[in-house]
Amino acid sequence: MTTSILIVEDEGDLSSVMRDYVTAAGYAATVIADGAEALASVRRSVPDLIVLDVMLPGLDGLTLCKAVRAFSEVPIIMVTARVQEIDRLLGLETGADDYMCKPFSPREMVARIKAILRRARANDADEQRPFVIDEAACIVRIHAQPLDLTSAEFNLLAAMARRPGVIHSRAQLLDAISRDNLDATDRAIDSHVKNLRRKIAVAIPDVEVIHSVYGLGYRFEV
Repeated sequence: MTTSILIVEDEGDLSSVMRDYVTAAGYAATVIADGAEALASVRRSVPDLIVLDVMLPGLDGLTLCKAVRAFSEVPIIMVTARVQEIDRLLGLETGADDYMCKPFSPREMVARIKAILRRARANDADEQRPFVIDEAACIVRIHAQPLDLTSAEFNLLAAMARRPGVIHSRAQLLDAISRDNLDATDRAIDSHVKNLRRKIAVAIPDVEVIHSVYGLGYRFEV
């Protein structure tokens, strides 16, 4: 399905150029010149992204942005004719994802559209995945919610998750947490696994992700 971009802009020449560049980038572009009409359109069918001018007839862009935010998280790029306006808009917490000041390059507009859509799709993918393990930040999220783990628990889970479906012996898992606890033993591994299972069960009940393999160790599998 083609990505849909709604351009809300009342300057005819500018909106035509914007539509041409958006279309050339492979998106489906719709132009609406009136704020109230744009809001009604978004209520009927939410586009994938909105490029929204601040100064509009019928309903100004700021009011329109806030109205849309009441029912949708669609990415919004706000456009203003004054540089000083951007500082004011930022201070008002409009809920927009980005800001551009006129005059702007249509190529820059398309580049910003692409960047925001990439971020939005990455966020959607993360929310759809039951487990997201960010080793750089030492954070585990389950359905976008952070899991409260000790450093040993995080390292243990991350070590297993790097090779899902593979059986990890207790000795291998001891190596994963040895930097956190030099006195760790096989029993410590079992205790950490028990705590991990308990914490994970709070987030996703009735789903077992750390499996015991009798006599061998543990396996991570979602």
